[in-house]
Amino acid sequence: MEDISHVMSEAQAHMERAVEHLNHEMVKLRTGKASPVILQDILIEYYGSPTPLHQVANIQVADARTLVIQPWERNMLAPIERAIVNANLGITPANDGEVIRLTIPPLTEERRRELVKKLKHAGEESKIGVRNARHKALDHVKKAMKAGYPEDLAKRAEHDLQEMVNRYVKRIDDLVSAKEKEIMTI
Repeated sequence: MEDISHVMSEAQAHMERAVEHLNHEMVKLRTGKASPVILQDILIEYYGSPTPLHQVANIQVADARTLVIQPWERNMLAPIERAIVNANLGITPANDGEVIRLTIPPLTEERRRELVKKLKHAGEESKIGVRNARHKALDHVKKAMKAGYPEDLAKRAEHDLQEMVNRYVKRIDDLVSAKEKEIMTI
């Protein structure tokens, strides 16, 4: 019994990580509003080592469509600007010698559809992660049953596992749907 409950909690942990991954991916999809999160994966070459942008500069939201990046050291302006351009965010940095301004352009209908497509792909990847966790757990349950675990308890574990999968898939669908609505709202 203990082995099966361990397998179930492990499966749940995998499913939770799939949802966390989806949340992480959704945050990167910009919706036309300025958010420092769109810069979170940008690395700057800082004295020979790749360093996250937020560790070499202060990032602030100036208004609904503008981010201001104030580097701790003025000589970091050019590397930051280069890293933003190379990140291919669709945003052109404006360097005034003191700070870098990023003006977030309003999303076009085509760009919104493209973002929704990326969003749905990320949602599907998360569902695959949930289903993979179910598959691994079911394999453990079947092995335990062959090793003498009671069949009725194994069937119950399989049923509980499927209910857990259904809850996580619904959660993923709800997250994707809410983000899609946010992206498509003009």
